[in-house]
Amino acid sequence: MNETLERLGNELENAVRGQLAPRRRMRKRLAVAAVALAVAVPSVALAAAHFISTEDVAKSLPAGTLSLAGTEPTCRTVTDGVEYSCTLARPPAPEVSDWKGTVEPTVDATKHVNGGCRGLNSAGTKWECYIGQTAVDQQIIGQGFLGQFAPSPGVG
Repeated sequence: MNETLERLGNELENAVRGQLAPRRRMRKRLAVAAVALAVAVPSVALAAAHFISTEDVAKSLPAGTLSLAGTEPTCRTVTDGVEYSCTLARPPAPEVSDWKGTVEPTVDATKHVNGGCRGLNSAGTKWECYIGQTAVDQQIIGQGFLGQFAPSPGVG
């Protein structure tokens, strides 16, 4: 009887080991994948922010606001991927009498709100623009507006 119980115990132990080994490997693979994902997602977001050019920001101004169409903005980097200082070759449409302090959204090439700008002078030819969450932090656009689809420039 003892020999039978010992053999049964050994077989049971071997069976349990066989069942646990694949689960441990699977857990290890999942843990490695989770770590890789945790590193990759912020890296991609950071890389995307740094790939925005001054030309992209300049195009995003009139794409966000119809009044800025035809103004030919040029921008320079203040903080790469975050803040840009832009100058318009021509003043915006005269819909607003004093552009200083006015805030307008910016829209990227995929037609999504990617940030916003604040008018720095009354003529509306100087703007400080912010990309992503910084535009929300600067109270230029609302959190819920960031990333929204904007098929055409805003009016009014």
